[in-house]
Amino acid sequence: MKSVLSPQAILEQYGPREAMEYDVVIVGGGPAGLACAIHIKQLAAKENREISVVILEKGSEIGAHIVSGAVMDPVAMNELFPNWKELGAPLVTPVKEDRLMFLTKSSSFKTPHWMLPDSFKNHGNYIISLSDVTKWLGTQAENLGVEIFPGFAASEVLFDDQNRVMGVATGNLGISKEGEITDQFQLGMELHAKYTIFAEGARGHLGKQLITRYQLDAHSDPQNYGIGIKELWEIDPAVHEEGLVIHTAGWPLLSDTYGGSFLYHMANNQVAVGFVVGLSYKNPYLSPFEEFQRYKTHPHIRRFFENGKRLSYGARAITAGGLNSLPKTIFPGGALIGCDAGYLNASRIKGSHAAIKSGMLVARDIVNAIEEDRAHDELNRYPEYFKASWLYDELYKARNFKSAMSKGLYSGSAIVGVEQKIFGGKAPWHLHQHHADHTCLEPASKHKPIAYPKPDGKISFDRLSSVFISNTNHAENQPAHLTLKNPDVPINTNLAIYAGPEARYCPAGVYEFVNQNGIEHLQINAQNCVHCKTCDIKDPTQNIVWVTPEGGGGPNYSGM
Repeated sequence: MKSVLSPQAILEQYGPREAMEYDVVIVGGGPAGLACAIHIKQLAAKENREISVVILEKGSEIGAHIVSGAVMDPVAMNELFPNWKELGAPLVTPVKEDRLMFLTKSSSFKTPHWMLPDSFKNHGNYIISLSDVTKWLGTQAENLGVEIFPGFAASEVLFDDQNRVMGVATGNLGISKEGEITDQFQLGMELHAKYTIFAEGARGHLGKQLITRYQLDAHSDPQNYGIGIKELWEIDPAVHEEGLVIHTAGWPLLSDTYGGSFLYHMANNQVAVGFVVGLSYKNPYLSPFEEFQRYKTHPHIRRFFENGKRLSYGARAITAGGLNSLPKTIFPGGALIGCDAGYLNASRIKGSHAAIKSGMLVARDIVNAIEEDRAHDELNRYPEYFKASWLYDELYKARNFKSAMSKGLYSGSAIVGVEQKIFGGKAPWHLHQHHADHTCLEPASKHKPIAYPKPDGKISFDRLSSVFISNTNHAENQPAHLTLKNPDVPINTNLAIYAGPEARYCPAGVYEFVNQNGIEHLQINAQNCVHCKTCDIKDPTQNIVWVTPEGGGGPNYSGM
C-alpha cells in the first residue's frame, strides 16, 4: 500500500533504523576524507591499535563526483605517502612552464616571468586528474583497512540530548517523486561514531547545517565562492605542449567581475580547460557557462581546440574566502575538513593539498583522543595543529587575495602584486569581505542583457550536450533534491526583479522558466544536476535549498 508520510512518520512506522558502530565516520570520499582515514590508520598502526573507520561517499564510486583543475602541489602527498611514486600515485606530468595572460577581446598580453606572483609559479607541481588521484587514494585507504561505502549519501546528522554529534544517517530509498512509499522502499541506516568528520566539499549540505547550528562562522567573514566549469579535451598534437600551464584574466569578463581561466596541458595530447567566475558578481544577466564557452573562441585560445575533441564536462562550486572566511572547524563530536571548512587557497587556485593536510591534522587529534578514551567532545588540538602548520602560513599570506580582487581586476591585481612582491604576503593590513555572494546580485533594471553567441558545436557547446558527457544520472522517480522554501518566490521575486538568474547561473540547465497558457512558472530539471551547489549559494533570496539525492546519483566523472 502506498502512502505519503513525513520523514518523522516514516521513522515512527518503519523504524528503528539499523545502526552500525565505528570509532570514526567520515562523510565524503574526496581527498580530505580519504587522507583523514588513511592517516588515522597509519598513526594507529604505529601504536598497535585498531581504530575502525568508515567513509560514506554519495557518488557511485570513489572519484565519481570529483572535478578540479588541477595542478597539485605535492607537499601534503609527500607527508601522507613519502613513497607515493613507488606506490604508483597518478602524479605523472610535472609543470614545465607557467604563463599568465591578460586577454582583451582580440589580443593577449603575457606577464613577464619576473612579474609573476609566487602564487602563479608551479615549479615542482604536477598537472593531474584529481578524480584519478582520489581513486588511487581510495585504494590505499582500503588496503589499510578503511571501509568505504560508495553510493550512500549521508542525509542527516544525529545528535544526542547534550547537542553532541553522534553520527549520521543515510537517506531512505524507494520513495517516489510524490513522497509515496513504493515497493522498493528501504529505510536508511545510522552510523554512530566517537567522532564524525565532514568532508563533503564546498558548501557541504550537512556542513552548512552544522555551521548554522553551532554558529561556527560567528567570528569569520562570510564565505565566498566561485563556480568552476571544466572540460577535458584531446587536442591536435601540433599545438600540445605537455607540462604547460596557462592562466588568463580579463576578457570575456568585465574588469569588475572576479574570474579567469586555466588551461593545463596533460599527457597523451589532453588538456584540461576551465573557467572560474566569482559568485559575488552583480549582473543577473551574466552566465558563467556562456562566458566559458565564449572564452574558448578567443583568437589566441581557440587554436588549441581546433581539430580537437571534447571528452568530458563538469562543474563545481569552490570556496574562495580563504583564512578570513574560515569558520571554527570543531564542535562536540566532530569537525569540518577540506573545502567543507574552506581551506582552498584561491590565490594559487589550489585546494587538494590543503584538503589532504587538513585531513591529516584532524586525524592526529582523533587518534590522540581515542587513545585517551574520549568521545563526542571537541577536538581542540586540531585548530592548534593547523595554526602551527605550513598550511596556516600559506593561507595567511593569501588572506587578502579575494577581498583585494573584489575591488576589480586592475586595482585588485595591483594590491595583490604589492602584497606578494613587496611584503611577501605579510602586509601589515587585513582586508575583509562583509557580504555573502547572494547579496551582491543587483536588480535586472540596473543592467543590460548580455548577448552571448550561439554555440557552434565544435569549440563552444550548449548545456544539455555538456551534461550528457558528464554521465549525470538520477533515478527518475526519486524526490527532487532541489527544494524551494517558498514556491512563489521564483516568479514573484527572482523573475520579476532579477530576470530569473537561476536559468543562467546553473551550468546544467536545471532551472528553466516556461510559459504555459500565458502563465510563467519555474521548471526544475533535477535529473540534470551535476551537484555543483551554485544554486544553493547564488540564489538571491536563498529560497533554493540543495539536499542530498539518493546515493549513487549525479555525475560520473572520468579523468576529471
